[in-house]
Amino acid sequence: MGNEAFVALIVFLLTYAFIISEKIHRTIVAMLGAVLMIVFGIVDQETAIHHIDFNTLGLLIGMMIIVSITAETGVFRFIAIWAAKKVRGRPIALLVVFSLITAVGSSFLDNVTTVLLIVPVTFSIARELNVSPIPYLMSEIFMSNIGGTATMIGDPPNIMIGSAVKSLSFMDFIINLTPVILLVMVVVLLFLVLLFRKQLHASEDVRKRIQELNEKEEITDKKLLIKSLLVLFLTIVGFFLHQSFSLETATIALSGAFVLLLITGESYLEFVFNRIEWTTIFFFVGLFVLVSGLVETGLIAKVASFALKITGGDITTTSFLILWLSAFASSIIDNIPFVATMIPLIKDMGEMGINNLEPLWWSLSLGACLGGNGLLIGASANLIVAGLSGKEGYPISFVQFMKIGIPVMIISVLISMIYIYLRYLI
Repeated sequence: MGNEAFVALIVFLLTYAFIISEKIHRTIVAMLGAVLMIVFGIVDQETAIHHIDFNTLGLLIGMMIIVSITAETGVFRFIAIWAAKKVRGRPIALLVVFSLITAVGSSFLDNVTTVLLIVPVTFSIARELNVSPIPYLMSEIFMSNIGGTATMIGDPPNIMIGSAVKSLSFMDFIINLTPVILLVMVVVLLFLVLLFRKQLHASEDVRKRIQELNEKEEITDKKLLIKSLLVLFLTIVGFFLHQSFSLETATIALSGAFVLLLITGESYLEFVFNRIEWTTIFFFVGLFVLVSGLVETGLIAKVASFALKITGGDITTTSFLILWLSAFASSIIDNIPFVATMIPLIKDMGEMGINNLEPLWWSLSLGACLGGNGLLIGASANLIVAGLSGKEGYPISFVQFMKIGIPVMIISVLISMIYIYLRYLI
């Protein structure tokens, strides 16, 4: 290991240790770690900026703007009360409903977009039921990452794999991934219901009071609602069609955001910029630069390359190794640079004599996407929800998340391992 690689590893490990300790805010720690990568010459400023995924940041900012304006219409409280009345105010039933909505939404939208839409509803209903929103938010995080795995457009690793492997179509992802994801959803949801059932109780008086609420009274501005829903609908359609027009999702989200600001007036401009989760945005910036040090010094490539070599070319061993390596790596570092490193390595294995690469691609997809549930920093949706939760007075700590996230990740990956073996390897 060269001097630069050693320094990059030390900076990364120290930064990660401080993030886990939570003695200093993770955004401050991540940004200082990123600055050290540049100061020590691991990466120069231009290279660091190159590694920042501005598509992710633009998508986040654009959707935060759209959601914050839409929330002013009262539509999220309308949905919350309507859903609560449909299940008669039963907290566990609502956990299941919100989890399924999140999973399905994340399959066809970016999972970050989905949680930005569902989280305001969650806070509203939790306040009405007088229960903690934490069980709902945790379930929505897990289901957003699980649901996003089911299609090519649901999670960045799948988008990257679909772009790199031209033989895999949109339907190939649905046919090969959706069956196992449906099973994972059911098992994980049962696990979460059992885990949180004692925390989710509402008195008969609270449930009765909810049944008496009139959800229609929550809509405070019908004109703004029409404008917001129209822009939101067009933005979602844009996400479905963005590849046809060769547009990135950030372009779609930011276009929708500023069109909505244009038609609603300048009065909302300062308001929405105060509602953007800047601490989360800058945490991502720091994380991207921090990981760039590992990428540029070749540490990620060396680890991945070594892991593939020790399998000796056996397809079953290689598939399982990629699955578990991707899962654990994606829970610790951002899955985008890891997947970017793994794609050419898997292609190289095809040139070395492994004819059937299909199990390897699905192993990489399932591991990278489902691994995001392991730790708080494993996926974008995790950090977004944690940021919003902290702002509402319900902080989700690193350790608190890990205690539930690791079991959820292991359950999901074990099911995926059995599925890959039975479908592709016997």
